[in-house]
Amino acid sequence: MAVEWARAAYDLSERRACRALGVSRSTVRYGCVRPPQDALRSRIRELAGVRVRLGYRQIHVLLVREGWQVNHKRIYRLYREEGLTLKRRRPKRRKSAAARVAPAPPTEPNERWAMDFIHDTLAGGRTVRILSVMDVHTRECLALVPRRSFRGVDVAGILSDLGNERTFPKRISVDNGTEFTSKALDHWAYWNKVELDFSRTAVNVTGDLTAAAVIERSEYEHALRGGRSR
Repeated sequence: MAVEWARAAYDLSERRACRALGVSRSTVRYGCVRPPQDALRSRIRELAGVRVRLGYRQIHVLLVREGWQVNHKRIYRLYREEGLTLKRRRPKRRKSAAARVAPAPPTEPNERWAMDFIHDTLAGGRTVRILSVMDVHTRECLALVPRRSFRGVDVAGILSDLGNERTFPKRISVDNGTEFTSKALDHWAYWNKVELDFSRTAVNVTGDLTAAAVIERSEYEHALRGGRSR
């Protein structure tokens, strides 16, 4: 602050420094009485740490869904004060970006699904993506849908079709791909009361397998039994 610098540089009293700079002493002595809002700050950091692609507006939507009575301007201020707008260095793949609490293993079918993409190349050289959806408890493959490309609305449509055949799970494990972090899939999950569990690495620090690891391990076990993985 200019007043503090002037007092230190010229050995002035607070009164003389304020008079020289034309600043009111009440302004210098003012102390912020705004509550620190530690709980809200902590929740914003948690959401930003898990949903790494979300900006402050989408985090505000998630907070309102959880019952927080805050407007987007306050979320923007706290979001900036926490340094979440800075581009963080991407961690190496062999390290976990942040410690996460491992979810309890599923104890019944349709409790938790895992969802990820499989990539392959056709004989003609064209690439194809296959959306794989699996029940983590039973290891049943619920869907294998091949397409040239996917959007979030496409993934939501496939999940809606699965909902016509069975009960939606409580949680779906996914990575931070653009299709899974899209607003279309977020809205689908909200209205169908499904929690999207986002992961960053194949195995986090707690040893819990993520969506890609579950699907890849299931493909490997299927190949050992003499089947084809794709």
